[in-house]
Amino acid sequence: MRHGGAGECGWAVFRQTLPRDPGNPYEEERPTSIPMVTPAAIREAALLLLGKIIRTPLVYSPTFSGMTGAEVYLKLEAMQKAGSFKVRGAANRILSQREGIGNQGVIAASAGNHAQGVAVAAGIAGAPATIVMPVWVSPGKQEAAAGYGARIILNGSTLQESIDHAMNLAAERSMTFIHPYNDEAVIAGQGTIGLEILEDLPDTGSIVVPVGGGGLIAGIATAVKAIRPDIRIIGVQAAACPSAAAARETGGPATVTAHPTIADGIRVTRTGDLTWPAIRDLVDTIVLVDEAAMVNAISALLERKKVLAEGAGAAPLAALLSGAVTPAPGEKIVLVISGGNVDAFLLERIIRKGLYDSGRVLQCTFEIEEGVRALPHLLSLVAAEGGTISRVEQERITPDLPLHLIRVTLEIEVRGPRHGRRVMAALETAGYPMKVPIQGTGTHP
Repeated sequence: MRHGGAGECGWAVFRQTLPRDPGNPYEEERPTSIPMVTPAAIREAALLLLGKIIRTPLVYSPTFSGMTGAEVYLKLEAMQKAGSFKVRGAANRILSQREGIGNQGVIAASAGNHAQGVAVAAGIAGAPATIVMPVWVSPGKQEAAAGYGARIILNGSTLQESIDHAMNLAAERSMTFIHPYNDEAVIAGQGTIGLEILEDLPDTGSIVVPVGGGGLIAGIATAVKAIRPDIRIIGVQAAACPSAAAARETGGPATVTAHPTIADGIRVTRTGDLTWPAIRDLVDTIVLVDEAAMVNAISALLERKKVLAEGAGAAPLAALLSGAVTPAPGEKIVLVISGGNVDAFLLERIIRKGLYDSGRVLQCTFEIEEGVRALPHLLSLVAAEGGTISRVEQERITPDLPLHLIRVTLEIEVRGPRHGRRVMAALETAGYPMKVPIQGTGTHP
């Protein structure tokens, strides 16, 4: 593998061996040329974007470092313009080729962040923007892209279907299509993150990056490996849509079935053809995280660092806290928090579930004697143990309940699982055993 120098064009050529035709055992291996963005193109992108985007901070986290034994740093692309890294690639693509964009402007397909990035970049360049989004995209992300001046079209049950529709419209209406990841200028723009990380933390040991179509990790890996080939580049995908992991297993981009996930920003069913060479040759490993791990990571970032991250943005921390990524003791590891554009209604559910899963909120049901002092006595016991009651529900008339009893369901806020167990033990000792198993016991002390 070779990287282009400063005097080369924005592409280097890599040779890939294609699989043989199984119907012809005498066929020789067929080499083909696969283009890949060079470090020189990424440096050019950094110069073009200077002053037009935010140079996002790289912050140390004592909390996550203490939890993992590594030195954990967060690259906060959630603080970027439009709330994600996507504006880097979109701005590089549009600004570097502005003279080729006609009066109809640009068109893109996106599940949210690329849409907003393109809208912002088009505004900087003074070009109209149209965005095609999958039908399942949250109203919040639709409104956000529209708020930056883009026209929104809902079409497609997957991102790939939205991309196909946008490309058809581009051909019909003479618009410039901006691909979310399968574009050399977009990849180069995303790679500027890698340059910033190394400038701020030259002795980085590992960089953990969320992976959808692969533009972000391809750009970062190309920039970083050219300077520090010893740095580990680790990709993270939602287990619900493991397209890059499947590509690594099969030896090339493969289409996978996408299941529902809170990480809609990386819900991409097929790795990009242009991003694949970097994923194959420069990325050290791809790991998968489940929904519970991402919920936990979103909650942890919000509570411990006051950072709002979407599912895809929290995936690197989910991989670290779940053990999918295991750093060496004391290793300096950078987590790319790629975006923070999470729908407000989804965020409410995520926070609530995170509190239940971590044992910060308990939900339990009791059957107590009817009487004016019965419920106040139960509530006073909870208060005496330091629990805060956030919800009370009562049932009096139900077929399975004796007439002298009432069924009470409490939602109790506690400091954590140990505190919750102490509250429950005190209630049982006082004669209030639970009739329905407790929810929210937590998995951490």
